[in-house]
Amino acid sequence: MEKEPITISGLEKLKEELIFLKEKKRPEIVAAISEARSHGDLKENAEYHAAKEQQSHNEGRIQEIEDLIARANVIDVTKINNEGKVIFGCTVFLGNLDTAEKINYKIVGKDEADLKNKLIYFKSPIGKGLIGKNKKDLVEIITPAGTKNFEIIDVKYI
Repeated sequence: MEKEPITISGLEKLKEELIFLKEKKRPEIVAAISEARSHGDLKENAEYHAAKEQQSHNEGRIQEIEDLIARANVIDVTKINNEGKVIFGCTVFLGNLDTAEKINYKIVGKDEADLKNKLIYFKSPIGKGLIGKNKKDLVEIITPAGTKNFEIIDVKYI
């Protein structure tokens, strides 16, 4: 069983989702199944089959989250000495050398990744290209959208 790196906030979000799925969603689905059962013949009961499918998805996600939590290797970057090196959990401030745009990313685990919130997966092309680099380094990263050139302006362990 391979450990999966995760930030403290990522672990908290997983725990919140698990509580929601177990304590709110599961009883709602059970009630929907009971309601659909009361309508009679189960072979041709679309509500029943939809509720059973929803139950299957919910239970699968619960198992997935429980597995992730069991394998979690929680990394708290605030307790690590900041030497300007890009590591898992840090926030990287970049200057795009092609567009002069300034952007920042937090490098996170798979279940935390959300590009809209500037959370990138450490195994993504940009994540892989940044890990191990240092403040002030120039980095060329090959992405599916083409080659991007960045300067690492700052690295914060927050």
